[in-house]
Amino acid sequence: MNNTRLALIGLGYVGLPLAVEFAKKFPVVGFDIKQARIAELSTGHDSTMEVEDAQLQAVLIKHNPTTANPPQIGLFLTSELSEIRNCNYYIVTVPTPIDIYKRPDLTPVIKATESVGKVLKKGDIVIYESTVYPGCTEEVCVPILEKESGLKFNNDFFCGYSPERINPGDKVHTVTKIKKVTSGSTPEIAKKVDELYKTIITAGTHLAPNMKVAEAAKVIENAQRDINIAFVNELAKIFNIMGIDTQEVLIAAGTKWNFLSFQPGLVGGHCIGVDPYYLTHKAQAIGYHPEVILAGRRINDSMGFYVAEQVVKLMIRKGHKIDNSRVLVLGITFKENCPDIRNSRVIDIITELQSYGCKVDVLDPWADPHEVQEEYGLTLLPNPDLNQDTAQWSLPEYDAIVCAVAHQQFKTLNLKPLMNGKTVIYDVKAILSEYDARL
Repeated sequence: MNNTRLALIGLGYVGLPLAVEFAKKFPVVGFDIKQARIAELSTGHDSTMEVEDAQLQAVLIKHNPTTANPPQIGLFLTSELSEIRNCNYYIVTVPTPIDIYKRPDLTPVIKATESVGKVLKKGDIVIYESTVYPGCTEEVCVPILEKESGLKFNNDFFCGYSPERINPGDKVHTVTKIKKVTSGSTPEIAKKVDELYKTIITAGTHLAPNMKVAEAAKVIENAQRDINIAFVNELAKIFNIMGIDTQEVLIAAGTKWNFLSFQPGLVGGHCIGVDPYYLTHKAQAIGYHPEVILAGRRINDSMGFYVAEQVVKLMIRKGHKIDNSRVLVLGITFKENCPDIRNSRVIDIITELQSYGCKVDVLDPWADPHEVQEEYGLTLLPNPDLNQDTAQWSLPEYDAIVCAVAHQQFKTLNLKPLMNGKTVIYDVKAILSEYDARL
């Protein structure tokens, strides 16, 4: 590993933590096409909060370490493709979203692959961490690399696949503490990829027999979780009709040693709410119609609309006029204590309430207001001092308050100053001490 020179392609929630860890041992060039992201990180600050400023600043260097003789360890940041030309390992960590029709959108990974292909040399290894369907690396990415580089796969250059397992906002299960699945396009390359990751992953690695197995392992990790959450979401709907508290049922059932603990709620983000569609896309392409996976997706994708419907029903029962009623939604990020707004299903609650004529305000101390405006066209309320009493917030009284995200700051809020005597409280995440209803 003495001659290892790494390029990290994409410096988001996955790429940056990986780049920082590798930069403690190797010369690393962090590449991102977003110049604003490079400028931000160059100041030693990460707005995603995945890497602490002190950790980032400790590895940042101002010159390209791969051009030095001998190469120097550290992280150099750039948006110039020429700066990664001297690397021999290229790790692609760009997002792989879905389009409006729930189909895989491989545009980011294709663009990243085209860029890598332009600088690829004999002996180089390209490792993909982006979530894809089984076979995608060899079927989609490799031909692009061959075309752009003029080199031959598994003769001149090689590939690996090691799926990311980043959990945004999780300060316990960080990148080095999560076991890493690795694979390569040949047995020899697989060992090299595995050895590379072993240098930073303290939790250890699992060397998969081939890249398709590693790709498949990634998509079923999140598909399995998606289906389990869909099950408890369906239970929540059933128990609501029966007048039974879902949380009390789950607590009681959880006393059995092998009962799996899952909570009902909104399923968004860039993993659980997206990855299953990559697997179902490939299944349908080979002539198999997946039923269980898609059924789970339908249930989970419907939960935001279900919550809005329940809120409106409760408001009607309390005598509210729905049109022009005021509703406060607490949280817009896809999960608690995290600034990530990608594929947040809270937007479904908001848009559905607006379709009934409700005037919806949104408060989220974690989300970036500019990102929310750009992604969802929403203007967040100015963040009040969450340490002061809500009576000092200068907000109106609301007809309904929906706690959509379990941010730590929301757990101790005194909502009474924001209530009008018949305000509906709907607690999606069951974190408030007082509520009218919850999932």
